[in-house]
Amino acid sequence: MAQQVFATKGNLISSKRSLALAQLGFDLLDRKRNILIREIMMLSDQANGLKDEINKAYSEAYDALRKANISLGVVSSFAKCVPIEKGVTLSERSVMGTELVRCTLDDNKTGLYYGLSQTDSRLDDAYIKFNKVKELTVKLAETENNVYRLSVGIRKAGRRANALKNIMIPRYEEQVRFITSALEEKEREEFSRMKVIKAAKLKKKK
Repeated sequence: MAQQVFATKGNLISSKRSLALAQLGFDLLDRKRNILIREIMMLSDQANGLKDEINKAYSEAYDALRKANISLGVVSSFAKCVPIEKGVTLSERSVMGTELVRCTLDDNKTGLYYGLSQTDSRLDDAYIKFNKVKELTVKLAETENNVYRLSVGIRKAGRRANALKNIMIPRYEEQVRFITSALEEKEREEFSRMKVIKAAKLKKKK
């Protein structure tokens, strides 16, 4: 590849510029990869904590539901009064060019969707605990989605950095060496030629 480049000063300048850009690109990609790795490690720890929390919340919620069923009989008719959650809003934020998602519940205030005359505090407790499960599920969905997006971003940055490090940078370094060597050889030949011409002129004068 370097042998196919004409040994001119213009090509030497161009090759040095391309080499500098490739090295800068590698440094930036390497920095980006390290930042994304730190971010994914933090989010992975957060996801593990949320999983423990959500498992505990589900256990408490189903225990509260069991108590409500014992107290009131099967409470599925009351559960149907609670509307399906449709208030999840998605937005994005960028971390080193990687788009991460943010999930929020538009309005997660608990409301009274069933009558009080035929229910008791055990149903209220089950409703509140399942509402907490819903909040944690949204947080976990956001965190796990971002872990996936970061892992994709890390792989892409790694592939590009490796391509620069192992292919482009060595190619431009070889081009610079080849052109520099060829130009130096031309200068030596020119110097030798000028010496011969000068010696010949001096000989003629004698």
